[in-house]
Amino acid sequence: MSSTKNNIKPDCNDFKSVARALTIVENDLDGVDQLLKSLAFNQNTPVIGITGPPGAGKSTLVNALITKLAGQDKKIAVLAIDPTSPFNLGSLLGDRIRMASHFNHPYIFIRSLATRGSLGGLSAKTIEMTDVLKAAGFDYILVETVGVGQSEVEIAGLADITFVVLVPEGGDEIQSIKSGLMEIADAFIVNKADRDGAELFANNLKKMVQQKGTEIPVFKTIASENNGIDEITDFISSSSDKKNSRKEYLLAEKAYKLIQQKRMGNINKTELYQTVLEAIKAPGFNIYSFAEKFTDFGLSTSDL
Repeated sequence: MSSTKNNIKPDCNDFKSVARALTIVENDLDGVDQLLKSLAFNQNTPVIGITGPPGAGKSTLVNALITKLAGQDKKIAVLAIDPTSPFNLGSLLGDRIRMASHFNHPYIFIRSLATRGSLGGLSAKTIEMTDVLKAAGFDYILVETVGVGQSEVEIAGLADITFVVLVPEGGDEIQSIKSGLMEIADAFIVNKADRDGAELFANNLKKMVQQKGTEIPVFKTIASENNGIDEITDFISSSSDKKNSRKEYLLAEKAYKLIQQKRMGNINKTELYQTVLEAIKAPGFNIYSFAEKFTDFGLSTSDL
């Protein structure tokens, strides 16, 4: 790769420069370390995490939010994270389809990203790519994560403002909401609020929040009709000016992810799969002894 690309500076006024920088980072291309170490953050860009169970309408909600924010002459970047299949290691990256109306909008940049096997839907690459977007000077960055239960808590290591999106169908399950989600949520959003039981669900959620002694707002939206979106954007605007009390924790989480990625850099998941296929043919195969070769001896998948 040429030195010109190695020295690329992402700029929100030049989406091609942002896309090239993200590609270098996502694929660990030549010059990635130089690029990341050269990032300069000249403004306090809030990172907004949108998480919740599958089917809650997160992508539709994000679509409505970026429409509203872009209408305020704000430049928005979206990282839409899709799960990676544990079988073929591929990803649908289908969130772009639901946001197709914004593809050519001069203020909106959308990038899909696979989870790369991270249970919470957040990989070290997500962190690095988010920092590229922050350095590019966007006004807001939205990260839509895969909703997979307790591991949603990982969003706390990235986002300044976290929305947990739920739907009325949660019903009796509201009592089983993980305590971790209560800790990371800056606000709950009850989407599809035109459905039966939405009012009761939202009221029960408010009571549960109050019982926890926290001040977490509960919003009701019908994202497909842009209903309730103004209240969400107002909350984002007011929260963006507040000091993030979790900043040190967020930085520690980011450092942990980055260190984890570096230490796992010699492990190729595809090669590991093939290696396991061969190893299990041996009599007395033991998964713990197999894994020990990598942890104790520092072997890479290419060594086996």
